[in-house]
Amino acid sequence: MSNELHVPKGATADAYYTLDIDPKLAGWTHSGLRIVALEPGGSHTFTAGDSEWIVLPLEGGCTVQVEGETFQLRGRESVFASGTDFAYVPRDARAQISSDAGGRFALAGAKCERRLPARYGPASEVPVEVRGSGNCTRHVRNFASADAFECAKLIAVEVITPGGNWSSYPPHKHDEHRPGEESELEEIYYFEIDGPNGIGYQRVFPSREGGSDVLAEVRSGDAVLVPDGWHGPSIAQPGHDMYYLNVMAGPGETREWRICFHPDHVETTGGYR
Repeated sequence: MSNELHVPKGATADAYYTLDIDPKLAGWTHSGLRIVALEPGGSHTFTAGDSEWIVLPLEGGCTVQVEGETFQLRGRESVFASGTDFAYVPRDARAQISSDAGGRFALAGAKCERRLPARYGPASEVPVEVRGSGNCTRHVRNFASADAFECAKLIAVEVITPGGNWSSYPPHKHDEHRPGEESELEEIYYFEIDGPNGIGYQRVFPSREGGSDVLAEVRSGDAVLVPDGWHGPSIAQPGHDMYYLNVMAGPGETREWRICFHPDHVETTGGYR
């Protein structure tokens, strides 16, 4: 199994970002993710280019200035503490993130052609759902799901998996365009594990000959790329809750999340219960 889909913490770090995954690095066409860490009083300016972006606080709050607008993001203490507010940055815009107290901020992006206005996303309007049951229970924050917040291409959600539980299960895929049944989406999983020395596991296996195949032991700051294939489960170590940020986008004209479950597992689990 190839480990090229596993991006360990620091593997793509540069002068600006602790994680920087762009479509060229990933070997695909749309999805991207950056993590920026700011010291107290620090700021970071970036140009959106041909992508739309969501500024999502992971730890701390910030001010986002874009298109003549100023958005004050309250943020949160950590990804395990609560959901958060966020800011949308359209393509071809220039944005500045600044933070009096410092913090860490995700930039979830997708290449797109349509230009939407800069906007603020309140934490109070983020739909939250409990998905699954028993030891497959997880909590999903659908802050930029296809039906929760308008974007041109980007789909992004957060998932909290309690320690000892499985999520992203049954294994599922979205690597083919089949109208009404499945959408073609490239996906990034970005992980954080609660507590020192915590670990998790992520499985991706082929849906076609020569397809993606990896079993990764993940720690805080790691990412896993899913260009194709069945993915799941995501497994949290007992005693250590696991967080992941999913960033998805694809070539389809319609922005939608349609998935196909692995038939061998749906029969025994009943799908996303």
